[in-house]
Amino acid sequence: MCEQIPELDIVKSFTDPEKLLAEMPTLDFDLVISDIEMPGIDGLTLAQSFKNKLVIFTTAYKEYAADAFDIDAVDYITKPVKMERLQKAVHKALEKFNLQTPVKSITLNTDKGKTILHSNTIVLIRTSANDSRDKEVLRNNESDLVLKNIKFETLLNELPATDFCRVNKKEIIAIKAVKFFSHNEIILNISDKNGRFLTVMLSETYRGDFLSKINT
Repeated sequence: MCEQIPELDIVKSFTDPEKLLAEMPTLDFDLVISDIEMPGIDGLTLAQSFKNKLVIFTTAYKEYAADAFDIDAVDYITKPVKMERLQKAVHKALEKFNLQTPVKSITLNTDKGKTILHSNTIVLIRTSANDSRDKEVLRNNESDLVLKNIKFETLLNELPATDFCRVNKKEIIAIKAVKFFSHNEIILNISDKNGRFLTVMLSETYRGDFLSKINT
C-alpha cells in the first residue's frame, strides 16, 4: 500500500523491531509506520527510540490510542488498514514534516497575478510548453503555477541552494522529491496524469552538482 503513495519512498521494511534498532544508525528516514503489538519490543516503546522522527501507528487494538498520542504520534490507524485512511495519515505526516523544514517564501508574478511561493511545496520547475520565458511549477498537494517571464538563474538564486538543483536546460527539481535516480535519469515522487511517477533527464552538465547534493 505504501508503494502506491507517491509521497512515500520506502527505505526499508522490518518484521523484527530489534533488527530495526540495530540498523537504525545506517538508515536515512523521516517517517516510521509501525505496528504496536510486536514480539520483543512493542511499538510504543520502539517509538521512544526515534529522535526527530515522525511515527504512524497501525494496530488492531483501540485501547492504545491515548498512549500513542502521548508520545506525539502523527496518527493512529486501526486495522484493517484502508488505502484512503493511510493516505490521510501520510498527508498529515507530510504537513508536519514541512513545518519542521526551513521554508523560504518568494513573491513572484504568475499568469493570474502575484503569489507567494513556499519553497517546501515545490517538486519541479520546468520551462512552460506555451512560452519558454515562463516557468511551470509542480507542487505537492497543490495546483500547478505558471510563473511569468522569469529565468532559472533568478529562481535558483532565491531558492535554498541545498534543497534544489537544476538537472537539465529545462528543469529544476527539489532534492527531497527524488525517488530513484540513475546516471542520466531521475524519477520523482509525484505522479503524472496517467498515475506514473514523473521522470526527468539528468544531463552531464548538471550531474556533478546533483550528485553532490543528493549525497549530502
